[in-house]
Amino acid sequence: MPRYEAGQYDVIVVGAGHAGVEAGLAAARTGVKTLMITINLDMIAYMPCNPSIGGPAKGIVVREIDALGGEIGKNVDKTHIQMRMLNTGKGPAVQALRAQADKVLYQQEMKKTIENQENLTLIQGMVEELITEDGECRGVVTQTGAVYRSQAVIITTGTFLRGEIIIGDLKYSSGPNNQQPSLRLSESLEKLGFELVRFKTGTPPRINSRTIDYSKTEIQPGDEEPRAFSYETTKFITDQLPCWLTYTNEETHKIINENLHRSPMFSGVIKGKGPKYCPSIEDKIVRFNDKPRHQIFLEPEGRNTEEVYVQGLSSSLPEDVQYRMLRTVPGLEKAQLMRAGYAIEYDAIVPTQLWPTLETKKIKNLYTAGQINGTSGYEEAAAQGLMAGINAACRVLGKDEVILSRSDAYIGVLIDDLVTKGTNEPYRLLTSRAEYRLLLRHDNADLRLTEIGYQIGLISEERYERYLAKKAAIAGEIDRLKSIIIKPNEETQTIIREAGGSELKDGIRAAALLKRPEMHYGHLKQLISAPEALDAEVEEQVEIQIKYEGYIEKSLQQVEKLKKMENKKIPENIDYDAINGLASEARHNLKEVKPLSIAQASRISGVNPADISILLIYIEQGRIARTAN
Repeated sequence: MPRYEAGQYDVIVVGAGHAGVEAGLAAARTGVKTLMITINLDMIAYMPCNPSIGGPAKGIVVREIDALGGEIGKNVDKTHIQMRMLNTGKGPAVQALRAQADKVLYQQEMKKTIENQENLTLIQGMVEELITEDGECRGVVTQTGAVYRSQAVIITTGTFLRGEIIIGDLKYSSGPNNQQPSLRLSESLEKLGFELVRFKTGTPPRINSRTIDYSKTEIQPGDEEPRAFSYETTKFITDQLPCWLTYTNEETHKIINENLHRSPMFSGVIKGKGPKYCPSIEDKIVRFNDKPRHQIFLEPEGRNTEEVYVQGLSSSLPEDVQYRMLRTVPGLEKAQLMRAGYAIEYDAIVPTQLWPTLETKKIKNLYTAGQINGTSGYEEAAAQGLMAGINAACRVLGKDEVILSRSDAYIGVLIDDLVTKGTNEPYRLLTSRAEYRLLLRHDNADLRLTEIGYQIGLISEERYERYLAKKAAIAGEIDRLKSIIIKPNEETQTIIREAGGSELKDGIRAAALLKRPEMHYGHLKQLISAPEALDAEVEEQVEIQIKYEGYIEKSLQQVEKLKKMENKKIPENIDYDAINGLASEARHNLKEVKPLSIAQASRISGVNPADISILLIYIEQGRIARTAN
């Protein structure tokens, strides 16, 4: 194919899924000339799996993306059909928002946002080759021979790299939902020396809503209280659609067990490693054979379609088995299958080949983000896309790149896990992966990250001023409550008794009273007059920060200890082979990951405390030697 010069840009983003759109928007919004190339313009921000955003840990990531100036939260706020806050009966560290999106509207709204973004050009094309010169990425070449040159390239190809769809014995080359796969870009990456792995994910069947007997299922409505992911959302969708709950049963499990020999997972057809925390129904039946039933959620895919997503029934069993399996589930006895569930295998890059900025170690100015880095989920992809877009733009503008720590955000946990530990299966973010999850809450994402988003240039002046005002209001109210004494009069005792608490014997500071588990800020408002009505978010922060003050302080002390280790940098030119006493596994893994700090080195698999002590001594001796010279 003859080549031709098609254009010069600052940043090129390959792909327009959830990682690609955040990368492209972030780069363009910082002022750099950005090109986004995608295989199909009609599939921008498409949701090939569950059309939902958020959930445990993931919902907090969406809030963090929004606090930094990203788009996913704003988009789902405009296009959802249901919004629910999860884990409301538990502490604030595990509460998270989840939205059921209208798949088509979400996609259309994101495409519209991209098309109207200044500094961003959107085109349809298939990138097949990377242009590299002197160890740096300088652009891309498409299937039609178009050569686009740039100062940085971000690859966000999702599950398209050498994608193959599998349904029973049927296996064919395809991207998700029968889209055109990307075949030659994998070859280009391999030629550049990148190590690729084969991963697998899957989806459940979609069925026609008109063929479901909802009377045999349990309704799952959205929250009545208006909620949003974005701190900028002011208009709330109140016309929500319910989801529905049903269960598998012994007959369902019998059909699956009788057909395991036809399952590509167990017959050896599927070679790629699948996600442990999102297993197929056949995998669940085998792994949890003592469970008599499993939950199945029936989730509408949008307002203008009858398609229903059968959450919990992900499968690559043959289509005829999927039919029989579905019809054993209460409410689905007459269900019409509209799309069969399938598995998809694809290439991913080994993520320890990346720096914490998501730039590749082998090729300068080349970044990767999303499922190509071995993750699963739209939220994980969007977070990586945002950070890759920010850092590619910073590189072009000559600014310091941005690395979020594990104590800053779940995004920091996600990226650190990937580049430091790697993953042998599609990585899913969980609250248990964050050692500072009490600090990384849904409610305080703006307090943690708005300042960073503003410094980058992704947060407007108006929004920043609102953030500063909110921060000042929280601090002022906490100080006020610490100074006010509440006396044990009859009104006070009555309110405390009605709340389920024990009566006061002496006067007590308002902040100390609020620390009691049964007491809430609303109770204090009945006892003491506020100088002015406070915003609900301010009241929420005041209560959380006062109630959990001791726990938060303890976490912050741990963070300070970690920062001391993060500040102990490892020289770029360190020779691990010259360090006597390092275990061979530690030496090998340190050379592969190339940690930037002692803290990062301590998180590498196979590097134990003894190795860290030896490394510290070696670095310190080197510093002393240089000082002496």
